Amino acid sequence: MFERVMKTMTAAVLAVSVAVAASGPELAKGKISAASYQETVKVLASDKLRGRGTGSPELEKAASYLAGQFKKLGISPADGKSYYQRYGVTTNAKLGKGNSLDWSSNGGSKTVLALSEDFQPFNFSGNGKAAGTVVFAGYGITAPEYDYDDYAGIDVKGKIVLLLRHEPQEFDEKSKFAGKVYTTHAQLQNKAVNAKFHGAKAVVFVNDASNHPSDPDRVEKFSSNVGPNSPDVPFVQVRAEVADAWLKTAGPSLKTWIEEVDKDLKPRPVELSRVTVDLNVDVQQERKQVPNVWAYLRGETDEYVILGAHFDHLGMGEHSSMAPDLAGKAIHHGADDNASGTAGLMELAAYFAGQPKHKRGILFLAFSAEELGLVGSNYYVNHPLLQLDKAVAMVNMDMIGRIKEGRVFVGGTGTGDSLKALLDEARAGSKLNFDLSEQGGYGSSDHFSFTTKQVPVLFFFSGLHSDYHKPSDTWEKIEAGSAAELLEVVAKVTTQLADAPARPKYIKTQAPQPTATASASAGSGAWFGSIPDMGETKGGFKVSDVTKGSPADEAGLKGGDMIYEFDGKPISNLYDFTYALRAKKPGDEVVVKYKRDGKEFETKARLRSRAQMR
Repeated sequence: MFERVMKTMTAAVLAVSVAVAASGPELAKGKISAASYQETVKVLASDKLRGRGTGSPELEKAASYLAGQFKKLGISPADGKSYYQRYGVTTNAKLGKGNSLDWSSNGGSKTVLALSEDFQPFNFSGNGKAAGTVVFAGYGITAPEYDYDDYAGIDVKGKIVLLLRHEPQEFDEKSKFAGKVYTTHAQLQNKAVNAKFHGAKAVVFVNDASNHPSDPDRVEKFSSNVGPNSPDVPFVQVRAEVADAWLKTAGPSLKTWIEEVDKDLKPRPVELSRVTVDLNVDVQQERKQVPNVWAYLRGETDEYVILGAHFDHLGMGEHSSMAPDLAGKAIHHGADDNASGTAGLMELAAYFAGQPKHKRGILFLAFSAEELGLVGSNYYVNHPLLQLDKAVAMVNMDMIGRIKEGRVFVGGTGTGDSLKALLDEARAGSKLNFDLSEQGGYGSSDHFSFTTKQVPVLFFFSGLHSDYHKPSDTWEKIEAGSAAELLEVVAKVTTQLADAPARPKYIKTQAPQPTATASASAGSGAWFGSIPDMGETKGGFKVSDVTKGSPADEAGLKGGDMIYEFDGKPISNLYDFTYALRAKKPGDEVVVKYKRDGKEFETKARLRSRAQMR
C-alpha cells in the first residue's frame, strides 16, 4: 500500500510541476534576461503559491516548478535521481487532548477553566503537568541594565508564576524601558526563559488589560505555526478576570498593581499562597519532510562552485511577519525575499546551461526553511551530496531585486584569499556600486551555513526596505533590469571560480562588531564568541565553531560541542543561551558545562566585550 501511495503522490507532484512550469517563462540557454527574470519572480510570488511557507503545499509547488525548469534546461539532478533533497523540519503545532487547568482557593471547590475560552496554551509551550501554589511576579522581567527585577525578594522555585504582558511604564516615553518602543524583555519567550531560570515549574500569562481597555479580555487564538523554541516549561494564558480573582486572595487588583509600579518602577511580587493551580499542557508539534532543490552541471574535475538562494518565505505571515495586524490573514508574497534570489539562480542556470563545460562543476542549490533559521542550508552542509571539501566557494543571493541607487552589498570577500580580486575583475565596467565593507561570511542567510564548514563564500544583497516581511513585498516592485545587471557580474565571478588555476584558500574572519543599537538591545554587551549551529537541536545549544581568541576559544570550546548549562542556568536551545548571556556583563566569569562526543565537561570563561578582542 505504501508503494501505491507513493506512486500516487509522485504522479500528483509531477502534475503540479507541469502545470506550474507551463505558466512560467522560457529560459534561454546561454543568456541572462531581465524579462524572464521578472516572470520567474512573478510566478514564485503569485497568489497561487501563497508565500511559499515551509511545510505548505505551495512550497512543494514552488519546488516542483524549479525542478521542472532545471529539467527543461537539461541540467540533471545532483545525484542523477531526484531534484529533491528531503529532510524533516518542525512546521506545525496543534493542541492535543490532554489540556486542562483548574484552580481553587483555600482548599475550596475547584473552578475548571474552559480550553480556548478561559485559558490557552501557547504553541511553543513545554508539555507536562504542574500543580502547586502561585506567585505573581509582575512582568516577569529581570533587567539589571534598568535596575529592575520582578523576582527580587521572592522565591519561585517549584512554583507556578503568574506574569503580565508587556513592560512597566508602557506609555511613558521617558521610561527606562523606552516607553512605547518595547525592549526584548517584553517578548514572551524571554519571560518564559527567565521564569525557568528562576526555578518556576510553569508560567501563567495574562494580558495587562487595564492598559489596553479597548482590547477584549480573551485568550490568544492558538497558532498552528511553530513559534520559538520551547522553554521546556508549560506556558499558558488565562483571562484577566481569572487572574484578578487569584490576586484578590492576597493583594491588589491587576489594575492597581500596574498603576503603583508605573509610579515608582519598584516591583511588587505577591505570594498567592491561598491559590492552588493544577494544569496540564499537551501541545503536539508536527514534522514534515520538505525539499531543498538541487541540480548539477558537471565539470572536468570533481571540484565545484555552489550557487545558492532560498525559495521559501513566510506563507501567510504566521512566522516573523513585520505586519502583525495582517499576520495569518494575508499572503506574504516574498517577491524580493527571496523570489528575487531564486529567479537569479534560475537565470544563472540558464546561462551556464548554454556554456561549454568548465574546469569545475556548478551545483545549483535552492534552499527551503531559511526563514525558520537557515534550516535547509544547515541540513545540506551536514548531509552534502558532493564532498564538501571539493566546494571551492559558495555564492549566495538573497534579496537582490530592489537595488537602490545602484548599490549592492557583498559579504564574504575576506573568507577566501582570491575572492576580492576575482570580484574586482568581474565588476570592472559595471555601473553598480559594490559595498564590500562586510568581508566576513556571517549574517542571517544561507551562506553562513557554509562559512561554519570553512567554505569561502560571497553574499549578494540589495538591502532591506519597508516591505520586508510584509504582504506588500510584491513582484511589480522588482527592478529586473538592475538585477539582471548584477547577475552578469555574478556570472563572471562564477566563471572565474569555475576555471581559475587555483581555488580560493579559506580564511577565518572575525564576526562583525554589533552596532550601538544592537549592543543596547543585548543589554550588558557581554561577548562569548561561540558560533551557533542553526539546525534543529535538542538538549542544549550546539556550537558549530568558535571565534579565534574569544572567551569561548580560550575556555576550550570547539565546533560540535553542546552547551547544556551556562552560569548555572539550564540551556535547552540557542534561545536559552542568548538570554543567559544577555544577563551578563564584560568581566564576568561563568561556568560552562558542555558535552563532547558523549562525555560531559566543565570549564570557565571570562566574558569580554568585542572591543576587548585581542
